[in-house]
Amino acid sequence: MRAKKSYGQHFLTNESYAQRIADALQLLDQYDQVLEVGPGKGMLTKYLLDRDFHLKVVEADPDMVLFLRANYPNLAAEDIIAANFLRVPLEEHFSGPFAIIGNYPYNISSQILIKTIDYRQQVPEMAGMFQKEVADRVVAGPGSKTYGVIGVLVQAFYETEYLFSVGPGNFNPPPKVKSAVIRLVRRSEPIVDETLWPVFRQVVKLSFGQRRKMLRNSLKSLLSAEELQSKTYQLRPEQIELEQFVEIAQAVTAFRKGNKETEN
Repeated sequence: MRAKKSYGQHFLTNESYAQRIADALQLLDQYDQVLEVGPGKGMLTKYLLDRDFHLKVVEADPDMVLFLRANYPNLAAEDIIAANFLRVPLEEHFSGPFAIIGNYPYNISSQILIKTIDYRQQVPEMAGMFQKEVADRVVAGPGSKTYGVIGVLVQAFYETEYLFSVGPGNFNPPPKVKSAVIRLVRRSEPIVDETLWPVFRQVVKLSFGQRRKMLRNSLKSLLSAEELQSKTYQLRPEQIELEQFVEIAQAVTAFRKGNKETEN
């Protein structure tokens, strides 16, 4: 069973790392269901099956689906979802809370994080392996060169923790990049109100879309010239705290509301 580039496959071969990834899930009092993304040949799966929760896996590669069915009889047929994770309506497979874990395909890792955010109401915890560059961006704070869109969006709803790094020699085939395991725990109180989320997301993406420019330039289409004179908008996006992005989103919402009232 060779890894396929089209699926971004790099099979973990180190048993101790597989055990440590499985152990990264800690909030078992908040859910009794777990979804593993991209199990491949099941290196992580076998350690997850030993834990006290109902495990489901989602695998896009038909060959790996056959391998899992043949080699992991503890996985019921209905618990092996043969599909691309990004296209799976998770609400059809989970009626309550569940965690997400995996040695994630690096070619879609950012999209996996965004989908997790979309299901934040059901996902109290996420853990797993990412390309180190992506992991660094997820946990980065203001002032860091790696602070950007994905980190701000994730941290709006989840506290992030960098657990450990994993070298290329622990995979077959070895990836050309370093890897890292991180953990996300849903905040008890999100930084962003649900009603403000679409505007917050727009503000963050526009801000970092021109990260070398001051916010007064990247956000000039969203705010009044008067508002853009305040000190916050003289800063670049990597200097902005999450709470400040919330304040900016609130200002954009107020500005739009004012324009509508004027039009009426």
